[in-house]
Amino acid sequence: MIQENEQVQQRTKKWRFATIKKVLLPYVLLFPAFSVVLLFIVYPIFTTVVRSFQDSETNAFTWANYRYFLMDPIQQSNLIYTLKIVLITVVLALFFGYGLALYIRFSNSRFSRIMSTLNLVPRFIPGLVAVYSVMMIIRDSGVLNRISKLFGYDFKPGWLFNEIGIILMNLWFNIPFVSLIILASLSNVKRSSIEAARDIGASNLVILQKIIIPMTYKEILVAMTFVFMGNVGSFTTPFLMGGNHPKMLGIALYDQFNSYMDYERTAALSVIMFLICSVAATFYIMSNLKQKR
Repeated sequence: MIQENEQVQQRTKKWRFATIKKVLLPYVLLFPAFSVVLLFIVYPIFTTVVRSFQDSETNAFTWANYRYFLMDPIQQSNLIYTLKIVLITVVLALFFGYGLALYIRFSNSRFSRIMSTLNLVPRFIPGLVAVYSVMMIIRDSGVLNRISKLFGYDFKPGWLFNEIGIILMNLWFNIPFVSLIILASLSNVKRSSIEAARDIGASNLVILQKIIIPMTYKEILVAMTFVFMGNVGSFTTPFLMGGNHPKMLGIALYDQFNSYMDYERTAALSVIMFLICSVAATFYIMSNLKQKR
């Protein structure tokens, strides 16, 4: 009888241990990842938001840091300048990237295969190297100018240290990125569907509107969102190719932190940039939800 009771107790202990292990094991496995997210993402965001509402001298609550960026004429011009460059980059990158993806996907020429290979090259070139390379080409005494002199001209593009140079460099980075995203979805478009549409008299424009774009709509939103968010806070390209005024927000953030050492205003500008990117992310999420419905 005593042995039976001991066996029952041992079985009960094992059952309890197995139950506790089953319940706690997922949390134990998630704890390291959760700790990293909490320490390196949640905590910095929280402290940045809190500091953005603090006065630099008294640490008292204030809206002055946000008013500075939203009301000061220089900071307003920086904000408008950034949005202008980013939106132009998104539109042009989507236009040329989509066209390149269509050509690579549906053309059987040798040149399309070469373009498919060259399309991957920018992904393996460091950004700093790429920026300096393009600067050597488009500056007033660069490669384009030297080529023009061979034909008796003195062509000076004037594309450096202004928005044109920044947009050109952004396109160099983002057109291959957009085309790769679109190519992934175009692989689901069957040639038989296109041939069937042509058999009933559909033009290329109708095929694009009725077949191809609806099947790549989600990837278009992904490309637009990532290009927008990636360029709002860009630093290397505007730092090397941009002018002194106006400046993109990434450079304005650098100035506030490194030159002026105004950490409260730096925090406020960080929150503003985060909110701008959140608008693009929200648009993407809402569009996906509507598409699923």
